[in-house]
This record gives sequence, structure tokens and C-alpha cells, in this order.
Amino acid sequence: MNLLDVVRRVPAPEPWSEGDNIPWNEPGFSARMLAEHLSQAHDAASRRAEVIDRHVSWIHEALMEGRQGSILDLGCGPGLYTARLAGLEHSCLGIDFSPASIAYARDAATEARLTCRYELGDIRDADYGTGYDLIMLIYGELNVFRPEDARRILRKARTALKPTGTLLLEVHSEAAVRTLGMQPQSWRTVESGLFSSQPHLLLEESTWDEVRQAATTRYFVIDAEAVTVARYAQSFQLYSDAGYHSLLAKAGWDIQQLGGALSGAIDGGAFVALIATPAGDG
Repeated sequence: MNLLDVVRRVPAPEPWSEGDNIPWNEPGFSARMLAEHLSQAHDAASRRAEVIDRHVSWIHEALMEGRQGSILDLGCGPGLYTARLAGLEHSCLGIDFSPASIAYARDAATEARLTCRYELGDIRDADYGTGYDLIMLIYGELNVFRPEDARRILRKARTALKPTGTLLLEVHSEAAVRTLGMQPQSWRTVESGLFSSQPHLLLEESTWDEVRQAATTRYFVIDAEAVTVARYAQSFQLYSDAGYHSLLAKAGWDIQQLGGALSGAIDGGAFVALIATPAGDG
């Protein structure tokens, strides 16, 4: 892109029309994202250690009932949840699109001699295997997929789970997705950050598609020296409570809980915990 492309851009793009997601699989992007995952200064990529500790304790006690089992973590990032769960003697497989995160997770598991395996892959297409007691997809990742892809992921998870197993999703609340789509335009100068290791100007704008009930955020990254422009976009699908029930039911699930936080707290804020079990006729 060039600056003229920014000036003449489509004001309100259709959701997912400018890319399925931010390219987490690009080596440079992946490495910069890993640094954000590991940061203890914010919860923007992964949660800070003390928050993850609370979540893992709740998963182990409330969902696994203190018993060891087989866990699949979809979109596992650098394995911050799976490493802790393996430390509680669960057998874990993590799948993620980011090569830097998977490399970090593998190295950490080897060093700590944990019962974790990690696979680099797109969870829409990856082979999940079978026989899991728990499958989890957290931090609102389900919402970044087109509805048809979300259904495919949920059907694959239904096949991979034991009949007595549990699905744990952490999804965006309806209000959170609307808020994402209503954010005002902004810009800031960055010496080095997630989108580039070089000094750059970062322009952000969000749009709301009322028909498709989806929010899209665009990022225009203007290199300060070369004056080149890179564009990234990410869309989020809104689901009401009824929408989540319909989405899960069509994929063979019965929702047991929709609301609260991964720690067991009543208020989940922008994210809410969704717990489902295989439907009897699935």
C-alpha cells in the first residue's frame, strides 16, 4: 500500500474482507507477538502470571474436579495455560498458528519435562486427535472467526472430545463486540512495537456492521523512514446469548453455563465463560 491507498480506502469494509485475521504466522510478527504474550506489564496478549494461576486453579478444580485428564488447548499461544495444567499432571496438547509461540512452548515443556505436546497449525484445519476430557478455546478467540469457521471448529472439537468430556470457551460479551466496533479513530507514534520493529506511525479505526453484527478494526502502519504503508485488519462476530446457544447447538453441544469468568467470579467483564457438553444426539 501507499499513502494514497489510505486516503482512498473503503470507509467501512465488510467484515473479514481485508483478511481473515492479523497474520500471527509471519515470523517477524510472531516473534514480536511472543514478547507481548510474555510481558507482565499488561493483559493485552496473554494474561499476567497471577491471573493465569487463578484460571488454571479454577479449571483444575471446577472443570476437572481435581482429577488428571487429557486436555486440548486450541490457540494455546506460548503454552502458559498448558504448562501449568501439565504441572498438575494433566496430559496436554496445544495447537497454535504462531511459530515463535510454539517454539517457546516446546522448549519450556522440554526444559521442565512436562507432559505437553505442541503443534503448529491453523485450528480450522489442524488434526485435533481424539479422546480429550477437556477442550478449551479462550480469550475470545472464537469471535475472530467467520461464523462458518466457528461452526467448523466446534464440530471438530465435538468429534475430538470424549462423550463425558467438557468444552470450555471464553467468548466476548455482546456489549464488548459492539464497543470494539464503536471505537474512535486514533493514531500514535511508535519506536518499536507489535506491528513493526522500526519507528512508525500507527493509525487505527474501527467500524460496526449492523447487518452482519460484526466489528472490524483496521491498523495502518506507516514506516517513518521508507514511508511505506502496511494494513492489517481483524473482525469480531457478535453473538447474543441466544446466538451462542444456536451456534453451539448446530455443532452438537448443550450449553451448561454462559456467564461469569474463568476464575469462577460472577462478573466476567468483556469475556464470559461458556461451558458445554456433547449433546445426546450429536
